[in-house]
Amino acid sequence: VQLQASGGGLVQAGGSLRVSCAASGRTFSSYTMGWFRQAPGKEREFVAAIRSGGSTYYADSVKGRFTISRENAKNTVYLQMNSLKPEDTAAYYCAADRRLILSMIRVPSAYDYWGQGTQVTVSS
Repeated sequence: VQLQASGGGLVQAGGSLRVSCAASGRTFSSYTMGWFRQAPGKEREFVAAIRSGGSTYYADSVKGRFTISRENAKNTVYLQMNSLKPEDTAAYYCAADRRLILSMIRVPSAYDYWGQGTQVTVSS
């Protein structure tokens, strides 16, 4: 599976942005898809994930502001980000795994496939 993230940019605090991740392959619908982010000097952290059945999971820091969704017909997963804060500034990465167990859904090393990052910068 190859993943291509896009849609990052510069936005003012309080604004919105949607990032996308397009996947190759015919079995996209069977993968758990995740979004992670990494700010300079910090570890990569979990943001959100969506399982093949549609169940969603969020980091506490983004719950109520971010929404993850998937469009299997387009092999694409989205992350809609609202009420953005300067602390949301980071490179955002999408990830995929086909056999991920629920207890590992927030662990970066549990995902087999990664896209390149797309930069999101939130100005104050």
